[in-house]
Amino acid sequence: MGAMLLNYNEEAIIAQCTPTGNGALALLRLTGTHSISIASKLSKLASKKKLINAISHTIHFGWVIDTAGNHIDQVLFLLMRAPHTFTGQDTVEITCHNNPFIIEQIIQEAIKNGVRPAQEGEFSKRAVLNNKIDLVQAEAINEVIHANTQLALKQSLAQLEGSFSHWITHIEKELLKALAFSQASFEFIDEETIEFADQIKKIINNIHTTIKDIKSTFDQQQQIRQGIRIAIIGTVNAGKSSLFNLLLKKNRAIVTNIPGTTRDTIEAGLYRQGNYWTLIDTAGLRQTDHSIEQAGITRSFEEAHNADIILLVFDSSRKMTKEECTVYGDLKKKYKTKIISIRNKIDLPLYKNNKSFLTNIAISTKEKINIHLIEQAIEEKIKVLFHSIDSPFLLNKRQFNLLVHFEKKLIALQQMLHGNIPYELVSYHLTDALTNLSELTGKSVNEAGMNIIFREFCIGK
Repeated sequence: MGAMLLNYNEEAIIAQCTPTGNGALALLRLTGTHSISIASKLSKLASKKKLINAISHTIHFGWVIDTAGNHIDQVLFLLMRAPHTFTGQDTVEITCHNNPFIIEQIIQEAIKNGVRPAQEGEFSKRAVLNNKIDLVQAEAINEVIHANTQLALKQSLAQLEGSFSHWITHIEKELLKALAFSQASFEFIDEETIEFADQIKKIINNIHTTIKDIKSTFDQQQQIRQGIRIAIIGTVNAGKSSLFNLLLKKNRAIVTNIPGTTRDTIEAGLYRQGNYWTLIDTAGLRQTDHSIEQAGITRSFEEAHNADIILLVFDSSRKMTKEECTVYGDLKKKYKTKIISIRNKIDLPLYKNNKSFLTNIAISTKEKINIHLIEQAIEEKIKVLFHSIDSPFLLNKRQFNLLVHFEKKLIALQQMLHGNIPYELVSYHLTDALTNLSELTGKSVNEAGMNIIFREFCIGK
């Protein structure tokens, strides 16, 4: 009966924390009320002792057993007692062999003894609810797991350690100081010599400037977070698909001599020098009446717009049409800082009218000449790109939207701080702004809102 009265966030839960698939070992995490006594029922220790009697933060060799006492697997049990655990609750981690049948059997035995399967992000959610971390730090855990660049990993680890949380705490303290000044001004409203308008204005203006600076780099922050999108753009038969395959070091795109082979975008990713590159092969640019090919060309221009880097490829062995020259010129003008210009087919004679393009990277996809120069140019572009992003934090969409809403409240406050200041109203709006800011760390987020946030996490985290 006692287990039925438990709060949902106190119930014993279990999940596999390591990825499913090939590997030597898997780790299962069991946490919540009665989790140690339940794990003790599932365990048979080589020491002949009972797991429930073991001291905290100790590792024990033994077996997971079923209700009949049969061995399911030879494992290690890591026992951690509350409150000194990730979730703040009693926790047992089981390291077993990474076989799906073994893992499923252990989980099922735990369920028979009163455990339920964990939901997405439920371990991290409990850590937030038990004040082990705040919501920003919990989101940083998710970012650490999914970081696609070394810089994103570095920033996410810093946010997990509390860099963003400390910044929010500093803003909260400044707002509380402004609130104290406002309330003092309201209390002594009849005494003209006691007024703190200038101090309040300075605090609000400084906070607003900081918010604007962080918000302004949000789009660039996504490049750090998600990796670099590299679109390969050019005319038909310029060698885009061949270059795509060479950069990937595998034959991903179909290559033929037939113009317009690529009708749609093709994406593939690879890790290079601590960054994740998403390469996009696109349909060749040309005039066409074919509706499907035209749709592909439209997507090519969309990819050029969305890309962080554009590899603009042209065939140096033939004369470019007037239309092609116009399109290439427009792309260079519009996306100047993104573009790496590439002239392909240097294994063939150079068409004399194309001499103006001699300053570009000259390659041959057929003979695999100078492909390394393109890779070097991409690396240089990435360095410049990341160097220009001067932001101490990587905001996710939720955090960005909250900061946008918070900024609106600051603007409203700035408008109030002119002329005859209504300090009572200012105090109300400062309190409201503090409540809004506390949503970032989860202090004022309700259960339903928290569930939405943790739904994006993987099970087992």
